[in-house]
Amino acid sequence: MLVQISNLHKYYHGTAVLQSVNLTIEDGDHIGLIGENGSGKSTLLRLLVGKELPDHIQEGDGEIIISPKTSIGYLEQMSGLDSQSTVWDEMKNVFQPLLTAQEQMHALEKQMQEGDLSGIEMYHQLQTWFESNDGYQIDVKIRMILSGMGFFPEEYGRLISSFSGGEKTRLALAKLLLEAPNLLILDEPTNHLDFKTVMWLEDYLKDYKGTLLLVSHDRFFLDKLSTSICELERGKLTRYKGNYTTSIKLKTAAIERQWKEYEQQQKEIAKLEDYVARNITRASTAKSAQSRVKQLEKMEHIEKPAARQKQARICFTYEVEPPVEVLKVQDVDISVGSGEQRKLLVSSVSFEIRRGEKWGIIGDNGVGKSTLLKIVQGMLPHSGKIRWTSNVKLSYFDQESANLHSEKSVMQEIHDRVPSWTNLEVRNLLGQVRLTGENVFKPVGVLSGGERAKVCFAVMMLEHGNVLILDEPTNHLDIAMKEIIEAALVDFTGTLLFVSHDRYLLDKVADHILELTPSGGMAKIGGFSDWLAAKQKTKEMEQSVIIEKESSSKENVYHSKKQRSMQAKLRAQMRQLEQNLDEMQAEFDDLAIDLKREEVMQDYQCMQKKCARMEQLRLNMDDCMEQMIAVEEQLGN
Repeated sequence: MLVQISNLHKYYHGTAVLQSVNLTIEDGDHIGLIGENGSGKSTLLRLLVGKELPDHIQEGDGEIIISPKTSIGYLEQMSGLDSQSTVWDEMKNVFQPLLTAQEQMHALEKQMQEGDLSGIEMYHQLQTWFESNDGYQIDVKIRMILSGMGFFPEEYGRLISSFSGGEKTRLALAKLLLEAPNLLILDEPTNHLDFKTVMWLEDYLKDYKGTLLLVSHDRFFLDKLSTSICELERGKLTRYKGNYTTSIKLKTAAIERQWKEYEQQQKEIAKLEDYVARNITRASTAKSAQSRVKQLEKMEHIEKPAARQKQARICFTYEVEPPVEVLKVQDVDISVGSGEQRKLLVSSVSFEIRRGEKWGIIGDNGVGKSTLLKIVQGMLPHSGKIRWTSNVKLSYFDQESANLHSEKSVMQEIHDRVPSWTNLEVRNLLGQVRLTGENVFKPVGVLSGGERAKVCFAVMMLEHGNVLILDEPTNHLDIAMKEIIEAALVDFTGTLLFVSHDRYLLDKVADHILELTPSGGMAKIGGFSDWLAAKQKTKEMEQSVIIEKESSSKENVYHSKKQRSMQAKLRAQMRQLEQNLDEMQAEFDDLAIDLKREEVMQDYQCMQKKCARMEQLRLNMDDCMEQMIAVEEQLGN
């Protein structure tokens, strides 16, 4: 057991955020923590790491017991980063104990070379500890993690203060991965990451030896990594075995079972109460009625399942059906800027969309996905051809909500688009996207990202477009709202063209994937999983071709009798060098053992002689290794 949380409570301004929360975190758990925005996920994490204290309702509650063996790593924005440090120095700081040991080893080596062998025992202890903790792999580990998180060698010398907020968060995550705590807590780790980095992180965390506690709205991420899901709902925490998709099935089954048991018990209670009411006053049946009363008193009442909150009701409709061939894009260059500042992102993009198709656009950050959406709408200049068919009506979801007016209230934003509507009709529409109460009178500019997205969806419902163009439609939305948008887009019978990093959305909605890379655009029929499988197959085929070429090359290198003879001699030389190295290593190991013997440590001349022999062996082994490398290169050629 790493962490035990018992009967935890937390209140803000008299409102319960967490109520009677219980959670046990065992070594090796991969837990996904989910819940609607404001459900208390981040609060629970802050309590867990000691940044906040629980509220106590009665003596003994609100305990958080953390095992002494537990080391916790918690990802926060710019967590633990020194802004005046370089990337490389900041990452190396993780290994400071190892680096200090290495400095001590170097000092002791110099001391022994000068004839002072008093520190030899300490040297061996440091060396053993350094090697057992992969001290010689520090640079390799740092380069692997930084590369996976999208940082290149030319950036290693940059000051952290020169990076953007998103880049600093990625660096903080890289540092956490290098620290490798046995309880790694990540709050929305996939924010600021592109596809390539997210998939690298998934693969890395899947093999993580420690315990994971993940807060994420990325359902694909949760499906791949979680072995259990904890859901916070109305202050209560419920744990389900399995990944996110499994937890939804288990939750649905549990709610149905609870309703069934509750309704059966209510029928039984009503039957007993009716019997008591009819028979309690009659002398002949009073005893039997009293028995029913006692039965009612002893009955353990099943709690009524919480009624589901009203869900948003989003539905996109249109009136005019366009022809079959909706859009043709031919040799379009995607670029940003103008004149001398113009930068080409992707060249010669071509694709065709037919009526009813649903195209998802993917690619690395900054490759031009959002720019392409604006180009096809004629909002930006471009080269190449773009041809829309007749009877097309576009409706556009801008992730920046640029089509909304920040000074207007939510009500006024809708009223200005349909002046003939009454306030009741406007509020009914806003109620469909779950904007209710005083929120409808707020200026658009003060709304959260999720609330602004809801206003945009309401506007799209008014526009009745038969072609929907959406730029990151599920950003800022919690999982419940994401699923409602997914259902609306799946049910939409018109045409879709959308950009998204939400792989769950791409997999469920898209029937075509358009991948943008600096070398061009590549279209693939199917959802995200189909695209991923195709990419993996292509990668395996490329690796197979490389292996086959290398094998063929090696088979054809030595074709003459003279070359075959030379190869045989080199292999014999390699075997002799390997034998020599093994013998020297064995002698070196025996000497190292001798140096720890008390009688040797007390004999200065004997120790000096053995140390000199060890130094000579070390030099000989280095020379032998260099010869082996040279022979290996000749064999390769």
